[in-house]
Amino acid sequence: MANGDAGSHERSYRKGPERRAQILLSALELFAERGVGASLRAIGEAIGVSHAALRYYFANRDELLVEVYRTHEAQVHEEKERSADAEVSAVAMMEDSAERNRSIPGLVELYATLTTDALQGQQHPGTREFVHARYRRVRADLAERIRAGQRSGAIAADVDPDDAAALVVAASDGLQLQWLLDPDAVDVRRSLELLERLLPGADSP
Repeated sequence: MANGDAGSHERSYRKGPERRAQILLSALELFAERGVGASLRAIGEAIGVSHAALRYYFANRDELLVEVYRTHEAQVHEEKERSADAEVSAVAMMEDSAERNRSIPGLVELYATLTTDALQGQQHPGTREFVHARYRRVRADLAERIRAGQRSGAIAADVDPDDAAALVVAASDGLQLQWLLDPDAVDVRRSLELLERLLPGADSP
C-alpha cells in the first residue's frame, strides 16, 4: 500500500467514530425538540443524513434510539456533580432528573418509548436488554443511598432498600409519564418531595 493510501485509510478510520458521534448528537437535538415519532428514514431526512448512512452506523431504529439515550445519559453524567455525593437521598436523585427533564419533554418521550418497546422483547431484543440493565443499575444506586440513610438513622432500619429503590423508580417514571400527558396538572418534583419524607438522605436532620 502506498503511503498516501495508508494515510487516507487512517483518516477514514478516524472519521467513522466521529461521524457516528455527530449523527447521535444531531438525533439527540431532534428528539429533545420534537420527540421520537419518526421512521429511521424520516429521522435521517430531519438531521440531514441519508438513509444509507444511518443504516451504515445503526442497524435499525431501535439501535439508534438506544444509542441516542446513552448519549443523553453520558452528557448528564458529565454535567452532574451533585450525584457524586452518596449522602444525597434516592428520591432527591429522581427529583433532580425530573427537573432537568422539564426542559426536554422529547427525551422523556424517548425514554417512555424505550420502556414500552422493551416489554415486547421478541420484537425489540436490544432495547429490552438496554432497559433491563439500566433499571438494575438505577435500582442498585438508589438502594445504596437508602442504606446510607439507614446507617445515619434517617431511614427506618426495617425498610428493605431494594423494595424502596424499586418504589422510587416506579414513582418517578409514573409521575413523569403523567406529566408528559398533562403537564399543567402534575408537578413531579412536588409529588416526589412527599416520598422523600419517608426516604430522606443520610445528610437529613
